[in-house]
Amino acid sequence: MRRTAKATGAARAGSEGKEGRSRHPNRRPDASKPDPRAPPAPDTAGGPQPAGALPETELAAGLYLVATPIGNLGDITLRALPVLHGADRILCEDTRVTGKLLAKYRISASLGAYHDHNAEQARPTVLTALRRGERVALVSDAGTPLISDPGYKLVRAALAEDLPVIAIPGPTAAVTGLILSGLSPDAFLFAGFLPPRQAARQRALERWAAVEATLVFYESTPRLAESLADMAKVLGNREAAVARELTKLHEEVRRGRLTDVAAHYRLAGPPRGEAVVVVGPPERREPDQAEVDKRLRAALAKLGVRDAAAKLAAETGMPRGELYRRALAIRDGEE
Repeated sequence: MRRTAKATGAARAGSEGKEGRSRHPNRRPDASKPDPRAPPAPDTAGGPQPAGALPETELAAGLYLVATPIGNLGDITLRALPVLHGADRILCEDTRVTGKLLAKYRISASLGAYHDHNAEQARPTVLTALRRGERVALVSDAGTPLISDPGYKLVRAALAEDLPVIAIPGPTAAVTGLILSGLSPDAFLFAGFLPPRQAARQRALERWAAVEATLVFYESTPRLAESLADMAKVLGNREAAVARELTKLHEEVRRGRLTDVAAHYRLAGPPRGEAVVVVGPPERREPDQAEVDKRLRAALAKLGVRDAAAKLAAETGMPRGELYRRALAIRDGEE
Protein backbone atom coordinates (compact mmCIF):
# COMPACT_ATOMS: atom_id res chain seq x y z
CA MET A 1 0.00 0.00 0.00
CA ARG A 2 1.42 3.39 -0.96
CA ARG A 3 1.89 6.11 1.61
CA THR A 4 1.94 9.87 1.17
CA ALA A 5 5.34 11.53 1.54
CA LYS A 6 4.10 13.61 4.45
CA ALA A 7 2.73 10.62 6.35
CA THR A 8 5.84 8.58 5.62
CA GLY A 9 8.15 11.33 6.86
CA ALA A 10 6.18 11.71 10.07
CA ALA A 11 6.27 7.98 10.72
CA ARG A 12 10.03 7.82 10.15
CA ALA A 13 10.70 10.80 12.40
CA GLY A 14 8.90 9.07 15.27
CA SER A 15 10.99 5.91 15.01
CA GLU A 16 14.55 7.28 14.64
CA GLY A 17 16.99 5.96 17.20
CA LYS A 18 14.73 3.06 18.29
CA GLU A 19 16.69 0.07 17.11
CA GLY A 20 15.29 -3.39 17.42
CA ARG A 21 11.65 -2.29 17.34
CA SER A 22 9.13 -3.44 14.74
CA ARG A 23 7.34 -0.49 13.10
CA HIS A 24 4.35 -2.60 12.16
CA PRO A 25 2.65 -5.33 14.21
CA ASN A 26 2.77 -7.89 11.39
CA ARG A 27 6.11 -6.98 9.81
CA ARG A 28 7.90 -9.97 11.40
CA PRO A 29 5.29 -12.65 12.14
CA ASP A 30 6.03 -15.56 14.46
CA ALA A 31 7.37 -18.71 12.87
CA SER A 32 4.81 -21.42 12.08
CA LYS A 33 6.81 -23.83 14.27
CA PRO A 34 8.52 -22.91 17.55
CA ASP A 35 12.30 -22.69 17.64
CA PRO A 36 13.49 -25.39 20.08
CA ARG A 37 16.49 -23.18 20.95
CA ALA A 38 14.30 -20.25 22.02
CA PRO A 39 13.62 -19.65 25.73
CA PRO A 40 10.14 -20.62 26.97
CA ALA A 41 7.41 -18.02 26.48
CA PRO A 42 6.16 -16.24 29.62
CA ASP A 43 3.06 -17.74 31.22
CA THR A 44 0.04 -15.54 30.47
CA ALA A 45 -2.61 -17.94 31.79
CA GLY A 46 -3.14 -15.80 34.86
CA GLY A 47 -4.89 -13.06 32.90
CA PRO A 48 -4.05 -9.91 30.93
CA GLN A 49 -0.51 -8.65 31.21
CA PRO A 50 0.31 -5.06 32.14
CA ALA A 51 1.21 -2.65 29.39
CA GLY A 52 4.94 -3.10 30.03
CA ALA A 53 4.69 -6.81 29.24
CA LEU A 54 3.38 -6.24 25.73
CA PRO A 55 5.74 -6.33 22.74
CA GLU A 56 7.24 -2.87 22.26
CA THR A 57 6.03 -1.64 18.87
CA GLU A 58 6.39 1.64 17.03
CA LEU A 59 3.37 1.99 14.77
CA ALA A 60 3.55 3.47 11.32
CA ALA A 61 1.15 6.30 10.54
CA GLY A 62 -2.25 5.29 9.23
CA LEU A 63 -5.84 4.30 9.92
CA TYR A 64 -6.04 1.01 11.81
CA LEU A 65 -9.32 -0.94 11.65
CA VAL A 66 -9.16 -2.90 14.88
CA ALA A 67 -11.55 -5.77 15.64
CA THR A 68 -12.64 -5.97 19.27
CA PRO A 69 -14.32 -8.77 21.29
CA ILE A 70 -18.01 -9.45 20.65
CA GLY A 71 -18.56 -10.39 24.28
CA ASN A 72 -15.69 -12.03 26.09
CA LEU A 73 -12.97 -9.40 26.55
CA GLY A 74 -10.36 -12.16 26.50
CA ASP A 75 -10.89 -12.46 22.75
CA ILE A 76 -8.86 -9.32 22.01
CA THR A 77 -5.93 -10.34 19.79
CA LEU A 78 -2.26 -10.06 20.69
CA ARG A 79 -1.80 -7.90 17.62
CA ALA A 80 -4.65 -5.54 18.51
CA LEU A 81 -3.30 -4.68 21.97
CA PRO A 82 -0.04 -2.99 20.90
CA VAL A 83 -1.93 -1.16 18.14
CA LEU A 84 -4.39 0.28 20.65
CA HIS A 85 -1.55 1.10 23.06
CA GLY A 86 0.43 2.84 20.32
CA ALA A 87 -2.41 4.78 18.70
CA ASP A 88 -2.47 8.56 18.98
CA ARG A 89 -6.26 8.42 19.14
CA ILE A 90 -8.95 5.73 19.20
CA LEU A 91 -12.34 6.29 17.56
CA CYS A 92 -15.35 4.27 18.70
CA GLU A 93 -19.14 4.24 18.60
CA ASP A 94 -19.72 4.51 22.35
CA THR A 95 -16.89 5.68 24.60
CA ARG A 96 -18.53 3.99 27.60
CA VAL A 97 -18.42 0.57 25.93
CA THR A 98 -14.91 0.87 24.52
CA GLY A 99 -13.73 2.48 27.77
CA LYS A 100 -14.31 -0.83 29.59
CA LEU A 101 -12.04 -2.65 27.14
CA LEU A 102 -9.32 -0.01 27.41
CA ALA A 103 -9.50 0.00 31.21
CA LYS A 104 -9.10 -3.78 31.36
CA TYR A 105 -5.91 -3.64 29.32
CA ARG A 106 -4.60 -0.37 30.81
CA ILE A 107 -4.76 1.53 27.52
CA SER A 108 -4.69 5.30 27.95
CA ALA A 109 -4.89 6.55 24.35
CA SER A 110 -7.17 9.50 23.58
CA LEU A 111 -10.71 8.20 23.04
CA GLY A 112 -13.28 9.91 20.81
CA ALA A 113 -16.69 9.13 19.30
CA TYR A 114 -17.25 8.22 15.65
CA HIS A 115 -20.76 7.00 14.88
CA ASP A 116 -23.61 7.45 12.42
CA HIS A 117 -24.78 10.70 14.00
CA ASN A 118 -21.45 12.58 13.97
CA ALA A 119 -19.52 10.91 11.14
CA GLU A 120 -20.03 13.71 8.62
CA GLN A 121 -18.62 16.29 11.06
CA ALA A 122 -15.88 14.07 12.52
CA ARG A 123 -14.50 12.69 9.24
CA PRO A 124 -12.61 15.84 8.12
CA THR A 125 -10.88 16.04 11.52
CA VAL A 126 -9.80 12.41 11.30
CA LEU A 127 -8.46 12.86 7.77
CA THR A 128 -6.49 15.91 8.90
CA ALA A 129 -4.95 13.84 11.69
CA LEU A 130 -3.99 11.11 9.21
CA ARG A 131 -2.38 13.68 6.90
CA ARG A 132 -0.26 14.86 9.86
CA GLY A 133 1.04 11.33 10.26
CA GLU A 134 -1.02 10.28 13.27
CA ARG A 135 -1.83 6.68 14.15
CA VAL A 136 -5.64 6.45 14.36
CA ALA A 137 -7.46 3.29 15.49
CA LEU A 138 -11.10 2.76 14.57
CA VAL A 139 -13.07 0.20 16.59
CA SER A 140 -16.74 -0.75 16.88
CA ASP A 141 -18.62 -1.52 20.07
CA ALA A 142 -18.09 -5.21 19.33
CA GLY A 143 -16.58 -7.10 16.43
CA THR A 144 -15.01 -5.84 13.23
CA PRO A 145 -15.38 -2.18 12.17
CA LEU A 146 -17.47 -1.44 9.04
CA ILE A 147 -19.42 -4.73 9.32
CA SER A 148 -22.90 -3.24 9.92
CA ASP A 149 -21.03 -0.41 11.67
CA PRO A 150 -19.84 3.09 10.65
CA GLY A 151 -16.47 3.62 9.01
CA TYR A 152 -16.91 2.73 5.34
CA LYS A 153 -16.95 6.37 4.15
CA LEU A 154 -13.92 7.16 6.28
CA VAL A 155 -11.98 4.30 4.71
CA ARG A 156 -13.04 5.38 1.23
CA ALA A 157 -11.94 8.96 1.92
CA ALA A 158 -8.57 7.83 3.31
CA LEU A 159 -7.91 5.57 0.32
CA ALA A 160 -8.86 8.36 -2.07
CA GLU A 161 -6.01 10.42 -0.58
CA ASP A 162 -3.61 7.46 -0.64
CA LEU A 163 -3.46 7.43 3.17
CA PRO A 164 -2.51 4.08 4.74
CA VAL A 165 -5.35 1.82 5.91
CA ILE A 166 -4.44 -1.30 7.90
CA ALA A 167 -6.80 -4.06 9.06
CA ILE A 168 -6.24 -5.72 12.43
CA PRO A 169 -8.60 -8.71 12.12
CA GLY A 170 -10.39 -10.49 14.90
CA PRO A 171 -13.87 -11.45 16.13
CA THR A 172 -16.96 -11.06 13.94
CA ALA A 173 -20.41 -12.07 15.18
CA ALA A 174 -21.58 -13.11 11.69
CA VAL A 175 -18.83 -15.69 11.21
CA THR A 176 -19.05 -16.90 14.82
CA GLY A 177 -22.79 -17.49 14.43
CA LEU A 178 -22.24 -19.22 11.08
CA ILE A 179 -19.73 -21.76 12.36
CA LEU A 180 -21.91 -22.54 15.39
CA SER A 181 -25.09 -22.93 13.34
CA GLY A 182 -24.35 -26.38 11.94
CA LEU A 183 -25.30 -25.13 8.48
CA SER A 184 -23.03 -25.25 5.45
CA PRO A 185 -20.30 -22.59 5.45
CA ASP A 186 -19.08 -23.52 1.94
CA ALA A 187 -20.86 -20.51 0.43
CA PHE A 188 -22.54 -17.87 2.54
CA LEU A 189 -23.97 -14.39 2.11
CA PHE A 190 -23.96 -11.83 4.92
CA ALA A 191 -26.94 -9.49 4.47
CA GLY A 192 -26.62 -7.40 7.64
CA PHE A 193 -29.74 -5.98 9.32
CA LEU A 194 -33.08 -6.40 7.59
CA PRO A 195 -35.48 -3.42 7.37
CA PRO A 196 -37.58 -2.94 10.52
CA ARG A 197 -40.94 -2.73 8.70
CA GLN A 198 -42.55 -5.94 7.49
CA ALA A 199 -43.27 -4.97 3.86
CA ALA A 200 -39.72 -3.70 3.29
CA ARG A 201 -38.29 -6.71 5.12
CA GLN A 202 -40.15 -9.16 2.90
CA ARG A 203 -39.00 -7.33 -0.22
CA ALA A 204 -35.41 -7.54 1.00
CA LEU A 205 -35.77 -11.27 1.67
CA GLU A 206 -37.09 -11.81 -1.85
CA ARG A 207 -33.74 -10.54 -3.17
CA TRP A 208 -31.94 -13.40 -1.42
CA ALA A 209 -34.51 -16.18 -1.91
CA ALA A 210 -32.84 -17.79 -4.92
CA VAL A 211 -29.22 -17.40 -3.72
CA GLU A 212 -27.51 -20.79 -3.51
CA ALA A 213 -25.82 -20.02 -0.22
CA THR A 214 -26.34 -19.97 3.53
CA LEU A 215 -27.76 -16.57 4.53
CA VAL A 216 -26.56 -14.66 7.61
CA PHE A 217 -28.50 -11.75 9.10
CA TYR A 218 -28.27 -9.53 12.16
CA GLU A 219 -31.53 -8.84 13.98
CA SER A 220 -32.60 -6.97 17.10
CA THR A 221 -34.34 -9.36 19.49
CA PRO A 222 -37.64 -7.40 19.81
CA ARG A 223 -38.21 -8.07 16.08
CA LEU A 224 -36.79 -11.61 16.11
CA ALA A 225 -40.00 -13.66 16.08
CA GLU A 226 -41.60 -11.48 13.40
CA SER A 227 -38.50 -11.58 11.20
CA LEU A 228 -38.20 -15.37 11.49
CA ALA A 229 -41.85 -15.73 10.45
CA ASP A 230 -41.23 -13.50 7.41
CA MET A 231 -38.19 -15.60 6.50
CA ALA A 232 -40.29 -18.77 6.60
CA LYS A 233 -42.93 -17.12 4.41
CA VAL A 234 -40.54 -15.73 1.79
CA LEU A 235 -37.66 -18.23 1.84
CA GLY A 236 -39.58 -21.37 2.74
CA ASN A 237 -39.35 -23.45 5.90
CA ARG A 238 -35.58 -23.92 5.75
CA GLU A 239 -33.17 -25.08 8.39
CA ALA A 240 -32.02 -22.18 10.55
CA ALA A 241 -30.18 -21.19 13.71
CA VAL A 242 -30.41 -18.18 16.01
CA ALA A 243 -27.21 -17.36 17.91
CA ARG A 244 -27.12 -14.75 20.65
CA GLU A 245 -24.97 -13.65 23.61
CA LEU A 246 -22.05 -15.10 21.65
CA THR A 247 -18.87 -15.76 23.70
CA LYS A 248 -20.69 -14.64 26.86
CA LEU A 249 -21.75 -16.66 29.90
CA HIS A 250 -25.30 -17.22 28.62
CA GLU A 251 -24.45 -17.96 24.99
CA GLU A 252 -27.35 -19.65 23.19
CA VAL A 253 -27.71 -21.22 19.76
CA ARG A 254 -31.20 -22.45 18.90
CA ARG A 255 -31.46 -24.65 15.81
CA GLY A 256 -34.46 -25.94 13.87
CA ARG A 257 -36.82 -25.13 11.02
CA LEU A 258 -37.70 -21.47 10.59
CA THR A 259 -41.34 -21.97 11.61
CA ASP A 260 -40.33 -23.84 14.77
CA VAL A 261 -37.72 -21.28 15.82
CA ALA A 262 -40.15 -18.42 15.11
CA ALA A 263 -42.81 -20.14 17.24
CA HIS A 264 -40.36 -20.53 20.11
CA TYR A 265 -39.49 -16.83 20.27
CA ARG A 266 -43.10 -15.81 19.74
CA LEU A 267 -44.09 -17.78 22.84
CA ALA A 268 -40.97 -17.11 24.93
CA GLY A 269 -40.81 -13.42 24.12
CA PRO A 270 -37.77 -11.39 23.03
CA PRO A 271 -34.48 -12.59 24.55
CA ARG A 272 -31.66 -10.29 25.61
CA GLY A 273 -29.12 -8.70 23.28
CA GLU A 274 -28.89 -8.89 19.50
CA ALA A 275 -29.07 -12.04 17.42
CA VAL A 276 -27.30 -13.60 14.47
CA VAL A 277 -29.80 -15.48 12.29
CA VAL A 278 -28.37 -18.14 9.98
CA VAL A 279 -30.63 -19.65 7.31
CA GLY A 280 -29.70 -22.65 5.17
CA PRO A 281 -29.62 -22.50 1.35
CA PRO A 282 -32.62 -23.44 -0.80
CA GLU A 283 -33.45 -27.12 -0.48
CA ARG A 284 -33.76 -28.83 -3.84
CA ARG A 285 -36.59 -31.36 -4.05
CA GLU A 286 -37.42 -33.57 -7.01
CA PRO A 287 -40.25 -31.78 -8.85
CA ASP A 288 -43.54 -33.57 -9.31
CA GLN A 289 -43.49 -35.20 -12.76
CA ALA A 290 -47.00 -34.14 -13.62
CA GLU A 291 -46.10 -30.53 -12.77
CA VAL A 292 -42.96 -30.77 -14.91
CA ASP A 293 -44.98 -32.09 -17.87
CA LYS A 294 -47.49 -29.28 -17.45
CA ARG A 295 -44.76 -26.65 -17.48
CA LEU A 296 -43.03 -28.28 -20.46
CA ARG A 297 -46.28 -28.20 -22.47
CA ALA A 298 -46.70 -24.52 -21.65
CA ALA A 299 -43.10 -23.82 -22.72
CA LEU A 300 -43.46 -25.90 -25.92
CA ALA A 301 -46.44 -23.78 -26.94
CA LYS A 302 -44.03 -20.85 -27.34
CA LEU A 303 -40.57 -22.41 -27.74
CA GLY A 304 -38.80 -25.21 -29.50
CA VAL A 305 -37.83 -28.42 -27.70
CA ARG A 306 -34.26 -27.33 -26.97
CA ASP A 307 -35.23 -23.91 -25.61
CA ALA A 308 -38.13 -25.30 -23.58
CA ALA A 309 -35.83 -27.84 -21.94
CA ALA A 310 -33.23 -25.15 -21.21
CA LYS A 311 -35.89 -22.91 -19.66
CA LEU A 312 -37.17 -25.62 -17.31
CA ALA A 313 -33.62 -26.69 -16.40
CA ALA A 314 -32.85 -23.15 -15.26
CA GLU A 315 -36.09 -22.93 -13.27
CA THR A 316 -36.04 -26.35 -11.61
CA GLY A 317 -32.39 -27.39 -11.49
CA MET A 318 -33.26 -30.65 -13.28
CA PRO A 319 -30.80 -32.05 -15.87
CA ARG A 320 -31.29 -30.45 -19.25
CA GLY A 321 -30.84 -33.77 -21.10
CA GLU A 322 -33.61 -35.41 -19.09
CA LEU A 323 -35.95 -32.51 -19.76
CA TYR A 324 -35.04 -32.51 -23.47
CA ARG A 325 -35.97 -36.19 -23.78
CA ARG A 326 -39.24 -35.60 -21.92
CA ALA A 327 -40.06 -32.60 -24.13
CA LEU A 328 -39.45 -34.72 -27.26
CA ALA A 329 -41.80 -37.37 -25.95
CA ILE A 330 -44.50 -34.80 -25.22
CA ARG A 331 -44.11 -33.19 -28.64
CA ASP A 332 -44.16 -36.49 -30.50
CA GLY A 333 -47.14 -37.72 -28.55
CA GLU A 334 -49.14 -34.64 -29.42
CA GLU A 335 -48.27 -34.61 -33.12
